[in-house]
Amino acid sequence: MSENLRLQLARLPSLFGEHIVISAVALGLGLAISLPLALVLVRVVRLRWPVLAVAGVVQAVPSLALLALMVPLLGAFGFWPALLALVLYSVLPILQNAVTGILEVDPAVREAAVGVGMTPLQVLLQVELPLALPVIVAGIRTATVWVVGVATLSTPVGQPSLGNYIFAGLQTRNWTAVLVGCGAAASLAVTLDLLLSGLERGIVRRSRARQWGALVGLAIVFGGGALAPRLFSGAPGAAGAYRAAEDEPGGSVEPSEPAASAPLRVGSKTFTEQYILAALLRARLEAAALPVERVDSLGSTVAFDALRNGDLDVYVDYTGTIWANYMRRPEPEAGWRVEAQTAAWLAREHGIRQLGALGFENTYALAMRRDHARELNVRSVADLAGAAPRLKLGSDYEFFHRPEWQRLRRTYGLDFAGRVSFDSTFMYDAVRQGHVDVITAFSSDGRIAAFDLAVLSDPQQAFPPYDAVLLLSPRAAGDARVVRALAPLVGRIPVDLMRLANLMVDRDEDKHTPVEAARWLWEETRKGR
Repeated sequence: MSENLRLQLARLPSLFGEHIVISAVALGLGLAISLPLALVLVRVVRLRWPVLAVAGVVQAVPSLALLALMVPLLGAFGFWPALLALVLYSVLPILQNAVTGILEVDPAVREAAVGVGMTPLQVLLQVELPLALPVIVAGIRTATVWVVGVATLSTPVGQPSLGNYIFAGLQTRNWTAVLVGCGAAASLAVTLDLLLSGLERGIVRRSRARQWGALVGLAIVFGGGALAPRLFSGAPGAAGAYRAAEDEPGGSVEPSEPAASAPLRVGSKTFTEQYILAALLRARLEAAALPVERVDSLGSTVAFDALRNGDLDVYVDYTGTIWANYMRRPEPEAGWRVEAQTAAWLAREHGIRQLGALGFENTYALAMRRDHARELNVRSVADLAGAAPRLKLGSDYEFFHRPEWQRLRRTYGLDFAGRVSFDSTFMYDAVRQGHVDVITAFSSDGRIAAFDLAVLSDPQQAFPPYDAVLLLSPRAAGDARVVRALAPLVGRIPVDLMRLANLMVDRDEDKHTPVEAARWLWEETRKGR
């Protein structure tokens, strides 16, 4: 077994347990809501269409969007917004099948039951529900498969799940992690579907043995999955091996006070650089004997809101993101002014401490294949304006909705023949292979040099500065131990080192994990002292 696969499997009990718990709770709540509601809709005809229509509209909302909408709605991130979204997603198939199953009971059977003196409640419990049960279970099967699948998308809102494998694996080009995550989620969905199918067949054939066998199987899967983190936490080669592999960089920092009781939560967004920096932050804090938890693969606004609300304690953001997205400043200014103003605004408005800039900038930059840029005689974004109507622009899925894109178009009069959004993992390959002509690259990305891309200058400075800065939550801002642990990173990471660290993770040959890249980055920063 390869070392990479061993490390991924070591994470499986924990992530599998998180995934199955939230799926089970969501399905349980979905049943508790849908079945009583179905009984009401069967009896109250005028409510039937409106309620089913609303459930259908919820089901039509893309699952990732529904999950993201729950964060501002609840003002929280993690378990609760993910749970609410999954419950809403589970309602329609259960509700629709329950209503359909009861309504399709043969009227003659219902009339016969009334004729022998049964009350309406007896007709429901002893005739309608038993006859409708196979159809209801079919709806539960559908809801189960949907919930298990959609739960993998809960990672960007801060809920750990098997989606952690997929999001992080895509960003770091770790296809083993992606396959483990997809395989585990698919296996769980198929297993649950087979067990529910057995329950359905047992009900149709009136086989108690099949029914009990399916129910016991479901109890084993849900119970075993929920207990998996505890059962495997001490097993050799399992969680223990994973923790050993995460002996991260950091040196030693002598704590002068006892460690905090509540773990500090270190966050990261969904790209390679963030995973590396989060590993480095965690290492520095653990070296100071502070308890730490990692919360990875968060959406950009989710991470900021979590920090502001105290659900996250430390992460790295970028001054341009704060300036444009949160402060809503339309025009960029000099980097030092932006850094000073973002620090003041964060402290004044949210009690967040901007500890300092790490020493590099990760700004947007338009990039092309060097041979293509030479062929078109394009060296700057201004040169690109004349050729843009014949070219296709590719970017990450966020850029075209950011104010920087509108300013870039307005400043240079850019009008591309087409625009394509990619996961940033595939954006660089897309321009290298000619699927797009230009991409919005990230200036600290190691693939710029690895793929021999030409970065176009921005003479009008349409892009604001994007200095990487350390942010501390209101809880952590005044903690001297946290400040002492992280202060040695301020101003110590030049862009060339960050590019190399990113490339160590992103390249396909001689590939390293984010933890290994963080260890290397720390050692290099120490050499520069």
